[in-house]
Amino acid sequence: MKLKEYLSDQLSLILFFALLMTFITWVILLDPSFQVWKHNIVYINLIAFFLFALYLMIIYLLKNQYYIQLQKAIAEEKASPASLPAPRSNEQRLFHKLLTQTQDQQNARIEQIYGEKKDNFEFISAWVHEIKIPIAVINLLIENNPGKDKAELLSSIGQETDRIDRLVEQVLYYSKIDDFSKDYFVQELELKALVNQVIKKHAPTFIHKAVRIETRSMDLQITSDKKWLLFILDQIISNALKYTNQGGRIEIHGEEDEREKRLIITDNGIGIRPEDLSRVFDRGFTGYNGREFTKSTGMGLYLAKRLAHKLGHDLSIDSVYGKYTRFTIHFPRLGDYYRMTKD
Repeated sequence: MKLKEYLSDQLSLILFFALLMTFITWVILLDPSFQVWKHNIVYINLIAFFLFALYLMIIYLLKNQYYIQLQKAIAEEKASPASLPAPRSNEQRLFHKLLTQTQDQQNARIEQIYGEKKDNFEFISAWVHEIKIPIAVINLLIENNPGKDKAELLSSIGQETDRIDRLVEQVLYYSKIDDFSKDYFVQELELKALVNQVIKKHAPTFIHKAVRIETRSMDLQITSDKKWLLFILDQIISNALKYTNQGGRIEIHGEEDEREKRLIITDNGIGIRPEDLSRVFDRGFTGYNGREFTKSTGMGLYLAKRLAHKLGHDLSIDSVYGKYTRFTIHFPRLGDYYRMTKD
C-alpha cells in the first residue's frame, strides 16, 4: 500500500487530531487562568504533531508488510484464505474468517453443482440408451415382418411408440422439476377419473401382458395439480406393469381416515429385494430388478417422489420380494396439506 493511500484511509483520524489540537490551543489562549507563552503553545503543537506523525508512520510500516503479503497472495492464480498472511488484529481475523467461510460455501456449492451435472449426464446417457431400444424394435418389426398381420404389427409398433412417449415425457418433467412453482394449478379433482385416464393410456400393455386390473373405493375428492399428479400415477402404474408377470394382477383402491386420503396401488409381480427397498426413490437408482429384468434410467420413481412432496403429498412403498409391491400416495387433509406445502 502506498503512503498516499494509507494517509487517505486515515483522513478521519488526522482531521480529528487537528480539531482536537485546535480546541486545546484555543482553550489555553482564551482561559485567563492559564499563563502560557505563545511560543510554548507552538512548541506543544509541534511536539504533538511530531508524535502523531511518528505514530502514523509506525502503524504504516507495520501494516504495509501485511498489505505487501496480501497483494502477493492476490496476484497468485490459485489464491485462497490459506495463502493469506497471518492476521495481526481482530479486524483482520474477522475478515480472514469471513473469507474462509465464503470459500467453504463456494466449494460446497461447486461440489453440489458438479454432482448435479454428473447425475444429469448419467440420466441423459441412460435415457438415450433406453429410448434407442423401442426405436430399434420398431425398425426390426418393419424390416423382419413383411407378411405379419397389419393389425398385430401396428399394435406392436404402438406399444413401442407409447414407450417412447413415456420416456420423452419423463425427460421433459425432469427438466421442469426445478421450476415447478411456475407451472402448477391446485384444484379439487376426482381421483377415480384420473386413475381411469392412466389405465386407459396403458390399456394396450394390460391387454398384451394379460394383466388384470381391479379397482374399488376410489370415489375420493383430492386437492392437487392434475397434470403433475397424472405423471406420478403414470410412473407408478407403468412401473407396476413393467415388473408384473404375464397374467398377473394389479389392484388399485382408495381409503381415508381423519388425517388423510390414500391411493394404494398393489401388484403381484416380482417385488423388491429388502436391500433395495429403502433406495427405490433415490435419483438414478435401478436396483437388482432394473439391472436383471429390464434396462431403466432409475428416474421415474425419483421424479414421482419429488413431485409428490412439491404437491404436498407423500409417496411410500412396501414390498415382499417375489410376492408383491405396494405403492401408497398420501393426500393429507386440507390443514395438513397447507402445512406440508409450506414445509
